[in-house]
Amino acid sequence: MTIPGKRNNTAILSVTNDLATDQRINKVATSLIKTGLVPIVVGRIIKPEHNLAGRNYTTKRFKLLFNKGPLFYANYNIRLFIFLLFSNARILISNDLDTLPANFLAYIIKKALGNKNIKLVYDSHELFIEVPELNNRKMVKKTWFLIEKFILPKLKNTYTVCEPIAEYYNEKYGINMQVIRNMPLSNMPDSINEDLNLELPSDKKIILYQGALNIGRGIEHVINVMNKINDAIFVIAGSGGIEEELHRQVTLQKVEKKVIFVGKLPLEKLNQLTQKANIGLVLQEDISLSYHFVLPNRLFDFIRAGVPVLASSLPEIKKIVENEDIGLLTDSFEPETLLRKIEKLIYDNDLILHFKKNIEACKSKYYWENEEYKLFNIYQNLL
Repeated sequence: MTIPGKRNNTAILSVTNDLATDQRINKVATSLIKTGLVPIVVGRIIKPEHNLAGRNYTTKRFKLLFNKGPLFYANYNIRLFIFLLFSNARILISNDLDTLPANFLAYIIKKALGNKNIKLVYDSHELFIEVPELNNRKMVKKTWFLIEKFILPKLKNTYTVCEPIAEYYNEKYGINMQVIRNMPLSNMPDSINEDLNLELPSDKKIILYQGALNIGRGIEHVINVMNKINDAIFVIAGSGGIEEELHRQVTLQKVEKKVIFVGKLPLEKLNQLTQKANIGLVLQEDISLSYHFVLPNRLFDFIRAGVPVLASSLPEIKKIVENEDIGLLTDSFEPETLLRKIEKLIYDNDLILHFKKNIEACKSKYYWENEEYKLFNIYQNLL
């Protein structure tokens, strides 16, 4: 198998999603072009209708026999390993632990076969083995931990999304993981006039959650108070493991007209929707070490769009929201507490204006271009 791109100039970035909604992978690939690399981004087909046209790099998506569970991870890593082994790539970039087995094995074999220039880079988007989905799955968690424990100490080129995660890995495995925060591009399309094909009432304010629909994101707590909110709708953009449960909860609470699921949106449409929002939710619950350290990219997306946030008082989130004074923080997910804070962000015009002015003043600090130079340093040292 031959992969496009000049020999010794190709970088293959691999993820387990379908690429269409992965902002970080798109930004990294686009930035790598500036270093002279030719990126190829590998994922899988989840929704064939997702259009990747317009990307300025090559994409490859696997059609798999299995889409969840151990068989999915085995299926994906086998396909990825074969693809990488027969590539002519100079750099293999593994995104998160679930792509690392294939990348590491391909790297070791290619090096043993005489490719002395091959490099392996690891981009950790979270504390993978500390996500809440693994809290009650001891064998699965142990398996991923053993993979991590075996491979990470052997890696020389690693980076992640925030300081606490980097410090955790550096202390645990004696590596030198760097930090490249997941911020939005400054030059994303600003127009919100294009038809989103979403049936959203024009006379209601928008409370927006965007991202994976997983446990511990505060989504269900906001649904629970929507029957007491009359001047806003709750728009949920994303998909994930608790999606069906959230739909059932909406039906149970009889708030079908107040809670709107729009699914996973391509990056361009998600950006337009974000700009229409009045309140951005960054409500991570402190239910795992990964969530305790979390610094989600949606916080930066809301800052870029000028949207005041309602956010959890977790260390990395609090540091930005409090220091920049761009929204309200909460330590509690009790209905009355959430309702009171949401209503302030709907009705308190002076407070809203105050937050918007502060967002405008600080937003230039939170662009991808401010992180990009660190990415350049990593990859230019590998060429």
